[in-house]
Amino acid sequence: MYYGNIKRYDIADDEGVRVTLFVSGCTNACEGCFQPETWDFCYGQPYTKETEDEIIEYLRDENIQGLTLLGGEPFELENQPVLTELLHRVRKELPEKDIWSYTGFVYEKDLQPGQRRYGEYTDEMLSYLDVLVDGPFVLAKKNISLLFRGSSNQRIIDMKKTLQEGHVVKYLE
Repeated sequence: MYYGNIKRYDIADDEGVRVTLFVSGCTNACEGCFQPETWDFCYGQPYTKETEDEIIEYLRDENIQGLTLLGGEPFELENQPVLTELLHRVRKELPEKDIWSYTGFVYEKDLQPGQRRYGEYTDEMLSYLDVLVDGPFVLAKKNISLLFRGSSNQRIIDMKKTLQEGHVVKYLE
């Protein structure tokens, strides 16, 4: 896996001060994407054990609320194995930190058994998330006044409650 950027102190993409990992590779190619360079699966730098150690070390800062995965696309099948390992490690070593992920895929249509972005690691990856922001960016529905999303079709999902209850439970409207 490759990544485009790691932000050590990010306050733009969700609640609190976060460490944000921008992964490379995206097949959604949304019109108006704010980072089209990340569509390339080899954009940026190779993700290594040292990269993971760096992220974990950044997360140890008591001022950091948690980790956010952005893209590119974290839920591309090629990215899921590496990110699942990272999320497992965060949960094991830093259980007090929350984890958010953005995806251009739709939870019920793409990330469930038999769907186009469901693979060997999908369920485990989803189980580590506190919040999933799902849905493609739709330029015609762009709204800069929305919290933590770019277009009105995107949802902010409470993954813990969603997995417990068996249906989508929104974290924020």
